[in-house]
Amino acid sequence: MPVGSITRGTTNTNRLRRVDRWIADQPELRRAADPLVVDLGFGASGVTAFELATRLRRTRPDVRVLGLEIDPGRVRTAEAQLADVRAARTHFAADLPVSFGLGGFEVPVRSGGSPAVIRAFNVLRQYDESDVAGAWARMRERLAPGGLLVEGTCDELGRIAAWAGVTDAGPRTFTISLRLRDLDAPSVVAERLPKALIHRNVPGERVHDLLVALDRGWRVHAPLSVYGPSQRWIAVARGLRDEGWPVLGGVRRWRLGELTLAWGAVAPGAAASAR
Repeated sequence: MPVGSITRGTTNTNRLRRVDRWIADQPELRRAADPLVVDLGFGASGVTAFELATRLRRTRPDVRVLGLEIDPGRVRTAEAQLADVRAARTHFAADLPVSFGLGGFEVPVRSGGSPAVIRAFNVLRQYDESDVAGAWARMRERLAPGGLLVEGTCDELGRIAAWAGVTDAGPRTFTISLRLRDLDAPSVVAERLPKALIHRNVPGERVHDLLVALDRGWRVHAPLSVYGPSQRWIAVARGLRDEGWPVLGGVRRWRLGELTLAWGAVAPGAAASAR
């Protein structure tokens, strides 16, 4: 039996575009001997798997995407959608390398092999925090050597997102991605933090101090708004790095509204002063 609980299944076209483009840039995908990517918990529609395959093909033309759900009805719906796509030759390619199957955190792959990447988005949000470690461990066990689990949450329109990048050695990175236009404060991401962090946004926890620092930097660099919100965000990222936060990446990613840090910067249970 599939491992997990049925989620609400909410999905929207382009909802996961931010995390998709981040995955496309990761070495785990680029260097994979077998670029199999799993869309775990794709929801009531197969559209997120179609979009994932379309975006990742630009990096790996030989990518294959397997969508998994624990609800058999959702699997049947997605398979019917795939048949329609291939018959109608819509904006998705007729030869889209996508398949669907029944499965949960055990991540079954009927064709054999192990995924280079597992994307589990808006899934653990509906679980208890105590369930996170076990779910991560199960999914990590299914990764190919050197593989990557991407687990996180976004809002309904995909304008606010946050995720953890988890390897076989454990969590490695934490990323937030925001639509910068009309952004009032970066801490809006608090309501979309991964389950491992969402209840940790309290004084004394690292993620809380990070959001405070982001809001402060956003205010300080407000004058740069005349050059566009991307320049303001780039200044925020540079400022955090100068303050000692382990900010990864550079301007190419920051201008997208992204910010990635080493996981240790936000790991639960330790004060931010331990950076």
